[in-house]
Amino acid sequence: MTTTTTAEVSGKTAALGRAAQQLELKRGEFDLAVQLGHVRTVREDLSARPRVAQEEIERIRSAEGFPEALRERVRVVGTAEASQLLDVPAHRFTRLARGGHFTPVKCYLNRYRAVVWLYLAEEVTDLALRYPELLNDRQLPKETLVRLGAGEDRRPRNWRGRRAAMLLQQTEDPWERAAGIASALDAAHLAEVVTDPYERAYLSRLRPETVRVGPDSPAAREIIERLQLAQDPDEVLWYRMDLAQHLGTARSARQAPRPEWGRPAIDAAVTARPVQVRGPAPTPGPAEPKQSAPKQSDLRQSEPKGRELEPVGVERVEPRAGHGRLRRGLARLRRPRASARSTTTAP
Repeated sequence: MTTTTTAEVSGKTAALGRAAQQLELKRGEFDLAVQLGHVRTVREDLSARPRVAQEEIERIRSAEGFPEALRERVRVVGTAEASQLLDVPAHRFTRLARGGHFTPVKCYLNRYRAVVWLYLAEEVTDLALRYPELLNDRQLPKETLVRLGAGEDRRPRNWRGRRAAMLLQQTEDPWERAAGIASALDAAHLAEVVTDPYERAYLSRLRPETVRVGPDSPAAREIIERLQLAQDPDEVLWYRMDLAQHLGTARSARQAPRPEWGRPAIDAAVTARPVQVRGPAPTPGPAEPKQSAPKQSDLRQSEPKGRELEPVGVERVEPRAGHGRLRRGLARLRRPRASARSTTTAP
C-alpha cells in the first residue's frame, strides 16, 4: 500500500502538476493514480501541499510499458463503454452495477444534474473473467434480483466505501485518517460519536475536499456533498464504529489542539491613566454688580499653572494722510474714559 508520507522531505521534489506532465498523464488521470496508490506523494507537515519526489517519478518512468501501462491502470469507462468491453447489453450492465457487482471509482454530473458513474476498465474486464456466469446466464443471481426488486441501488454505497478506503491509503496521520471516515457522516451522527467540540473542529479542518464533478456550482456541490454521506442505517452504523476506532488511535497519538485561555498581562502604567473630573456646571444666580476692569496683576494670577503665555506682538500702524480728522475724534472719545477711570474706586 502506498501512502502520502508526512516527514522531512529530502531530495528534489516536483509539484503535482509538474509530476503529471513528467508522467505523461492528464490531471484527472494523475489524481486517480495518487488516490489508487500508483504514485506516492510526500509532504513536510499537514499544512503543506503534497509533492512527488523526483526518484518516485524516475521509478515509474523506468517501469516496463511506460506510459501505456500506467494509463491503462487509471482508464475509466462509463456504462456504454463497459458494456462494449463485456459484450453485454447496456441495461444488463446497469442492473449488475445497481446490484453491487461493480464498484464505481469516480462520478460526475451531466447537464441534467444526474450522477454518471465511472468504473475502472481494468476491474470490469477482470470481474468478467472471474465471474463469467454474471454475463452469460439469462437470469441474474437471486440476491441481485431481490435488491433490484426493492429499488435498491448499491452504486453510491459502494463508491463511498471505495472513497473511504482511498482516503485511508493516502495518509499515515491518524487524525487525517479519522477525518476521512468522518466525512461520510452528517453533523448529527458526528456529534454523537465525537462529543468534544474541539475534536470535531479539528476533524472538520482536516476534512478532505469535496469530490470535483466538473463545473462548480452551489447546486452541484450540494448534490455531491449529499452523495458523500452514508444513507442506510447499517451503513451509518459501520462508519460510526470505524470512526470510533480511528478516533481512539488518534487520541493516543496526540490530543486535538485547544485554545489557550490565559489572558495577557496588562501593564499597570497603561491602565492607571489620569482621569479628568469635571465639576457640575455653576447654577445661574443674580447678576453681579459691574466691576472695574481687572488689573494686569490680576490677569497674571488667573493664568493656569504650568502654562506660560507667550507675549503677543502688537503691530505698529503708521498714520496715513487724510486721517487727521479721525484722530481728533478719537481724542475726544478718550477724555471721558480717562476721567471715569480717575474717579472710580476699587471695591
